[in-house]
Amino acid sequence: MEASATLRYLTEHGVKPSVQRLAVMEYLLEHHTHPSADEIYSALHPQMPTLSKTTVYNTLKLLTEQGAAIQLTIDERNVCFDADTSNHAHFLCTRCGRVFDIMLHNRAADAAPEMPEGFTVEQTAIYFRGCCRECACQQHEHKADC
Repeated sequence: MEASATLRYLTEHGVKPSVQRLAVMEYLLEHHTHPSADEIYSALHPQMPTLSKTTVYNTLKLLTEQGAAIQLTIDERNVCFDADTSNHAHFLCTRCGRVFDIMLHNRAADAAPEMPEGFTVEQTAIYFRGCCRECACQQHEHKADC
């Protein structure tokens, strides 16, 4: 994504842009791999030697608070982030650890349950765990199905 589009995205979400915030947001928008804060830091640090892990963590916290990104806690050991804030689910492959976007075509699946009076839903998270196609193919000798 070009820098002006990333700048516009941040301002639309009420985030005051800085070089570091632009870099983190641009990384999230370009890499649909649901990276962790450490992965983002490792990818950006060579080009930005003054970037600290604390800045990455603080930026991700701000982006999440402002609705520019979502924080995924599918696995209690790893927290990852997604710039796609549209209504979709996530699938964690318990073998390779990758996280995949799952589109919700069943309206009943993404409809919020009836909330008690006075409750307001701000975010819904649907997580699936299992084995991705690639890992399943590696596990079975019947690769013709893959």
